Amino acid sequence: MEPPPSKTKKTLRVFAAASFLNDLGSDIVYPIWPLFVTQVLKAPMAALGFLDGLGDALVSISQAVSGYLSDRWRRRKIFIWVGYLCGALSRLGYAVSAVWPQLVPFRVLDRAGKVRAAPRDAMVAGLSSDATRGRNFGLLRAMDNLGAVAGIVVCIAFVNVLGYRTLFALAALPSLAAAVLILKGIRDTRPNDRSLAKGASFKDLGTNLRLYTLLNALFGLAAFSYSFLLLYARATGAQIVFVPVYYLIFTATASLLSYPMGRLSDRIGRKPVMFIAFGFWGLVCAGVLSGGRGLAGTVALFVLYGAHKAALDPVQRTLVCELSPQAFRASCLGGFQMVVGLCALPASFLAGLLWDRFGMTAPFLTSLILTAAAGALLPFVREGRANPAR
Repeated sequence: MEPPPSKTKKTLRVFAAASFLNDLGSDIVYPIWPLFVTQVLKAPMAALGFLDGLGDALVSISQAVSGYLSDRWRRRKIFIWVGYLCGALSRLGYAVSAVWPQLVPFRVLDRAGKVRAAPRDAMVAGLSSDATRGRNFGLLRAMDNLGAVAGIVVCIAFVNVLGYRTLFALAALPSLAAAVLILKGIRDTRPNDRSLAKGASFKDLGTNLRLYTLLNALFGLAAFSYSFLLLYARATGAQIVFVPVYYLIFTATASLLSYPMGRLSDRIGRKPVMFIAFGFWGLVCAGVLSGGRGLAGTVALFVLYGAHKAALDPVQRTLVCELSPQAFRASCLGGFQMVVGLCALPASFLAGLLWDRFGMTAPFLTSLILTAAAGALLPFVREGRANPAR
């Protein structure tokens, strides 16, 4: 039985507002994160790659655990508001860190906040029809990115006035507000289907979902942290003050295109939009390898990166939902993100090592090869809804 349209719209509005607030806070930090780590705390590139990769790997584990427990306990809401609270507390930790190893526990707390993602996505998928699922996920990504744009503007306007540490402390406030919004504005639901309580097992997953997870894991090895693209811009002549501006360009592009890309996937299918996402990232790598520098070339790279994220993020999760048994949707979303995220630790760490040893283009060449391999597997995935769980 589908929820009434009024409830669906209200829930989506609350999720959209919370997404906006949380990304407002997080993206006050992210544009200057690599500069803070490498220049203020004097960490080497390999350490930055470790911190970013560790964060992404922990995202994956936290989503797998929360997805499984959310299905087993038949609860969603608690994971969502606790996730926003973790993000807020981590930024206070960043503000008081004096050397880069002290960032590790707060990076763990920050990325553990992603426990919210799989339960929230499962709720959104349950509130959506086949014809609206792509646009609903696109809406959330658009609000994520719109909040990020606002956060970057705040960062650019106040970093030289307040300094890194005060700015990081203030960045905790929007996520605290998001946690309160979820507590007050979302009603948890307990499905009547008791089969939800056992969680998913590997045998419940179809061949399509397994293959889709495999190719995204391969792409996960190619998708190192955005920090390397920012530092590429810095290394090719961008002044420090302009580094957050490039981050703003990428985020604004992603914000503008996320909803249209989600709607496009509702019309032409998920796989064509995934191909578009891989193509945009391939162009970014090719642009770096071809020596694209200067203002126009660097701006083009960040526009392409934003278009890549806009096409990838909503559709990637939408297709997981549609290939998953309904009874185990949160478990499948969490497991998928775990596999992909665990690939992020070696991806960013290896990218840092390649950069230090062979130069700044080496990570992009490796990424281009892996992206091509992932794209070659995508035609073998058949779109369509999974059979309901037994």
